[in-house]
Amino acid sequence: MKPYPLLFQPEMKERVWGGRALEQFGLDLPEGAIGEGWMIGDHPNGTTKVMNGPLAGAGLDDVRGQFGREWFGSKGFSEKNGRFPLLIKLLDCNDDLSVQVHPTDDYNGLPDGELGKTEMWYILDAKPGATIIYGLQDGIDRAAMEAAIAEGRIMETMQVVPVEAGDAFYIPAGTVHALCSGVIVAEIQQNSDTTYRLYDYERPGLDGKLRELHIEDSLNVIAYEGAGAQRMRTDGVQAGEWLTIAQSPYFIVEKGIVSGPLALSTAPDSFVILVVASGNGTIRWDNRSGELSLRSGQCLLLPASLGGYELDGDMTILRSMLP
Repeated sequence: MKPYPLLFQPEMKERVWGGRALEQFGLDLPEGAIGEGWMIGDHPNGTTKVMNGPLAGAGLDDVRGQFGREWFGSKGFSEKNGRFPLLIKLLDCNDDLSVQVHPTDDYNGLPDGELGKTEMWYILDAKPGATIIYGLQDGIDRAAMEAAIAEGRIMETMQVVPVEAGDAFYIPAGTVHALCSGVIVAEIQQNSDTTYRLYDYERPGLDGKLRELHIEDSLNVIAYEGAGAQRMRTDGVQAGEWLTIAQSPYFIVEKGIVSGPLALSTAPDSFVILVVASGNGTIRWDNRSGELSLRSGQCLLLPASLGGYELDGDMTILRSMLP
């Protein structure tokens, strides 16, 4: 079978902090407060299925099993669990998320088969005055954090930063963080669903009960001296350019502006993921014999063996690959 760009049916996740804003991307939401759309996923908690072409109906795990490294690339598997190495989400933060932290791959408290979780955020939309929690105040060590928790003043230990559409945040494992209300976010992360909650505002979850906190695990995995978190404004990108907005051992994410035809190509070592952050256009491949229309919010997986392709239209694109 010839390789072609894959579109997936998102897996929607109801969250206590979610809303209905993902409908603006033309997504069909189930009832409830939908906080996460898992757009490309190969995880026990959510495996997306192909929507287009000859593989329609096949799960990403089925594609992995059938085409292996030919489509995913020589780097395209997690060495720990054999799965697709990344998880791509859209997040609607209608309320504040819990204050949380993620472990590294080598944390001995990880569930069997689970990875650590390094991630990045690209702010697709932000209401005026929107903020996030991004790291700790200077001088906060484990003892200071334990004291703040015991005395009910944990929020005093956090850095709160304003955000605008177009901001990018790199969040290595060990970084304390929380998205807050009023933002819509594209998230590229390791293929993991492990989150340790430090604080959840003493609010009930969807079942009416307080959600579990993971204080000891959180205290164990926090990088008190910093893990290399970085943020940047990205609004200076010119058409045809690619700006690296996150770089880690697990992914490279670039932002590009498409304004008219733009010829690109995949490489044999890695698949490419495209997230249409805004705008509309097309993708063509196989000497222009294949074509898909694109709109904001869509996420595509381009096989490593696809080769040359062309983007056209007026779009802002996030392009991710393996380092």
